[in-house]
Order: sequence, then structure tokens, then C-alpha cells
Amino acid sequence: MSNKTPATRLLSLDALRGFDMFWIIGGGAFFTALIDATGWGWLEGVSKQLHHVKWDGFRAWDLIFPLFMFIAGVAIPYAILSKLKKGQSKSSLVMKIIKRGVILVFLGFVYNGIFKLQFGDPGFRFASVLGQIGLAYLIAGLIVIYTRNFKFRLMWLAGMLLGIAILQLFIPVPGFGAGVLTPEGSINSYIDQMLLPGRLHGKVFDPEGLLCIVSAAGITLMGVLAGEILRNKSWGEYKKVLYLAIAGVTGIVLALILQPFYPVIKAAWTTTFNLLAGGISFLLLALFYLVIDIWKIQKWAFFFRVIGLNSITIYLGMRIIDFYHTSQFFLGGISEISGDYGRVIYLGGVILAEWLFLYFLYKKKIFLRV
Repeated sequence: MSNKTPATRLLSLDALRGFDMFWIIGGGAFFTALIDATGWGWLEGVSKQLHHVKWDGFRAWDLIFPLFMFIAGVAIPYAILSKLKKGQSKSSLVMKIIKRGVILVFLGFVYNGIFKLQFGDPGFRFASVLGQIGLAYLIAGLIVIYTRNFKFRLMWLAGMLLGIAILQLFIPVPGFGAGVLTPEGSINSYIDQMLLPGRLHGKVFDPEGLLCIVSAAGITLMGVLAGEILRNKSWGEYKKVLYLAIAGVTGIVLALILQPFYPVIKAAWTTTFNLLAGGISFLLLALFYLVIDIWKIQKWAFFFRVIGLNSITIYLGMRIIDFYHTSQFFLGGISEISGDYGRVIYLGGVILAEWLFLYFLYKKKIFLRV
């Protein structure tokens, strides 16, 4: 827990993190309800983008989690490389990121309901979103600490993406063979069933499973490289935006080229998914950085920054605190007499209650740092 916001923070990074979290804490449900209430047929395509694909393919909703991991990676050069430059020992930094990883794994257990003590059939789910963030951050952090420069980290990224592709396409799974990218036949499923204890989210696989964690470290490492671009003092601001945009377009093009024979699958974190999601993340970071930090158009971003500065807090908070009850208490009557727009008002109240909670923490300078 911290009571100050470091002056060196990128406003665009906090805003982008908050923009990402907004959809998780109710933005997606709010806009789905709004689209349903209007009954406008041309918005059906937009509504479809607010839901995950069943397995292969890609929709906007599939970007939310990898974007968050990309953003976590962007912060690593600011948190680690600057301290290495100041002479802090590698061992102390390693202990710090191990501690962060362990805490996030534990918070993932909390989110999954470990205090209910329900370890019988079908079992407790050990894999989690927070756990994957923590362990992927740990992997990416270790790579940053023990590699010399940007070039070697880029080589690590290429090796990780290639390694995941080889495993998923060429290593045979008993009873299925090699390259069977289905929920039952993928190498991800085989590894999770063999090594991951407890209940699997997808019954035969877990989208936050063991191989997914390693693969997700790749998109976190993409964020690291983006952070290094932003920290480079020898480049002009527009040059940084250009490099971010080039990286983004390159990732998207590579994913589209490979996609016909190596599907984009979020639940298995295929390399093509990493390239596509990472490419879009690069472009979003470039856009936010351009508008907020270069052009200084910042007032609109305050709403998102309040969310982004306490993203882990609200992710856990929405699991523990009943913001829905708060909205029902104050807006239940209005929503009941508002017809098709009643759910829109109700969900808008949920988001408002969450934001006011975060604004209170912001004003008190209370920020959960893990």
C-alpha cells in the first residue's frame, strides 16, 4: 500500500490501464445493455465484440486480458532498469519480483474463493488471472534483469514465441497427435491435466494454465520492449510513436499471415494470438501516448486514470464489495420504471459506485501496490 503517486508515471499508461479495466468492471455489460435497449440492428456487430469467441478467432473482448499484461510489461523498465542503473543489486530486484509474483498468486486464490475451503469435488481452481499476471511478470522481469540490452530481450521474445509455436504445432499429444489445436487435443490441455492440480476452468484445459502462463510472459515481454522505447531519451517523442506503431502493425500482419494454418486462440495463448493482441496493444499505447503525453489532451483521461491507478484494488474489490446492491439501493426505483433502459441505468449506477470508491482512494492518495 502506498500514499503517493510517483512523479515519473506516464499519464497515458495509467489511462490505458484504466480504459482496459473499465470494460472488466462493468463497461462491457453496460454497453451490451445499451445496445439491447436501443434495438438498433446495426449495433449487433458491436455487441458481438463484447463477448469472447468460443475457441478460435478474435474479438475485441479477447484483447482485455492480454492488454493488461502488456501494460504490466511496459512498467517493468521503469521499475527495474532504472534501479539497476542506480546500482541496486540484481538479487534484491529478483527477490522483489518473486515477492510480487507470490502475492499475486495468493490474491488469485483469494479471488477464486479459497476462504470457502471447498477443496472437494470438483475441486478448487488454482489457476487465476492474477496468478498468471504475477508469474508472467516474474518471467519477464527475470529476463530483463539478466539480459544486457534491448537486442537480447528481443531475441528472448522471438525464442519464446517460436518455442510455444513448436510445442503447440509439432509435439504429439497422446491419443491426438501433434498440432491438434482443440480444447481436448492441444498440448496446453495435456499439460494442465497432467500437472495442474484442482479444477480446470475449461474442464479439460485452463486458459490461465501452465503453458498459457509461459506464453503470456511473451506478451508481457512485448510490453517491456514498448517501455524501453518510451524510456529512450535519444529519440524524439514522435519517433517513439512511430516505432510503437511499426511494432504494432508488424505483429498484426504476422498474425494474419500465420492464422490460416496456426489459429488465433486466446484460451491456448497461441503465438498468433500473442502477435495479434500484442500488435493491437502497441497501437493503443502509441495512440494514448500521442494524445495524452505529447499533445497534452488529458482532461478526458482523468476518469480512466482514477481506475488505472488502483486496478488490482477494483478487480478484487468488485469480488468482495457488492456494488450492485449499492446501485439497486439508490437507482432501483428509477430503473424499474425505465422500461428497456432500466438495466442500462442500473449498470451505470454500478460503474458510478465503483468509480466513486476509487476516486475516494485517489483523493486520499491510497494506492494498492503489489
